Amino acid sequence: MPRRPFEVRRTTRELWRPFQTFFQLEAASGIALIACAATALVWANSPAASLYAALWETPFGFRTGGYELTKPLLLWINDGLMAVFFFLVGLEIKREFLGGELSSPRTAALPLAGAAGGIAVPALIYVGLNAGGPAEAGWAIPMATDIAFALGVLALIGSRAPLGLKVFLAALAIIDDLAAVLVIALFYTAELSVAALAVGGAFLVLMGILNRLRVSTPWPYLVLGIALWFAILASGMHATIAGVLAALAIPHRPDDPEPGGEPSEPTLLERLEHGLQPWVAFGILPAFALANAGVAFPGDLASAAASPVVAGVFLGLVIGKPLGVFAFSWVAVRVGLAERPVGVSWRHLHGAAWLCGIGFTMSLFIGGLAFGPGLELERSKLAILAASLTAGLVGWLLVRTASLGTAH
Repeated sequence: MPRRPFEVRRTTRELWRPFQTFFQLEAASGIALIACAATALVWANSPAASLYAALWETPFGFRTGGYELTKPLLLWINDGLMAVFFFLVGLEIKREFLGGELSSPRTAALPLAGAAGGIAVPALIYVGLNAGGPAEAGWAIPMATDIAFALGVLALIGSRAPLGLKVFLAALAIIDDLAAVLVIALFYTAELSVAALAVGGAFLVLMGILNRLRVSTPWPYLVLGIALWFAILASGMHATIAGVLAALAIPHRPDDPEPGGEPSEPTLLERLEHGLQPWVAFGILPAFALANAGVAFPGDLASAAASPVVAGVFLGLVIGKPLGVFAFSWVAVRVGLAERPVGVSWRHLHGAAWLCGIGFTMSLFIGGLAFGPGLELERSKLAILAASLTAGLVGWLLVRTASLGTAH
């Protein structure tokens, strides 16, 4: 029996509701990130700057038998809490590929094309300015997109930002996150302990067995996930990679309801994602921003701005990102590989491409891995903040002034 019109409309609203909830949460998180980043900047350039630096260098740790683990507070945030963030990223990536916007080639084509351009062009610009120099290791810094900040800017625009544009930007940012995870695993790992990796692999296999046995309680995965984190930390790989690996083992097998029946129960992946999102959005990411965005402005700004690392990061984010995302998206549509979302104009896509230049969280994270403490890291932070602000303002203006009726 065919559906009546009101049933189709209701079904459409139900399909969009999870994404709208996700968007609202990410948008609010972006506002919290802005507040914490601004607080860190003011604090690091105030008379209490020494207190800011001392706080994050405070050592914390524990000892169990002959095993001792002590790290500065900054590293507990960047290695520990951010592993939870990467776990959430892994859950989002898995859900999108299994049943979301990235589950079919047609819907995934446009964000995939945009992400490819947004990854390649900024990296090439950075390498072109820093090849063979001391800052060459930072080539991946301008590749990143901060999903919370980008969607936060769209939230400020309101109804002028069509829903299809928000979906496109969120999907592209998730692909960017996946690329960042692969880059961290492949290029920012110094020495590997094969024994520790073997132990971590064993824990991951056990999580996979739990998945195959359809274990849907989170506690066994939590215990094995913590053990996996310690193993990855000991292996020499960055500990946050454990978060993504653990997420891939979480079961996600939604049961299709019978026609006219009740909706299926949320999967373990959906329950964990829903439960973690507020903690990550309003706890972990703001803490990361507060700990990492506090860069002291140098006395000679002109000299700092002229350095290759500042030029590479800034131009990579404000030129490379918009150019790469928009050009690759345009080509994908023109050759018939993808199509623009309904109600989304080229001006909308141009604005979204600029919003992808808001690197912030992931760019700061990769900068810390590339350089470690020192002048180059401070300069890269300065460039990241300046570029993210510039890209966000330009993207906001472009999307805000775009008419919803001019998709041509």
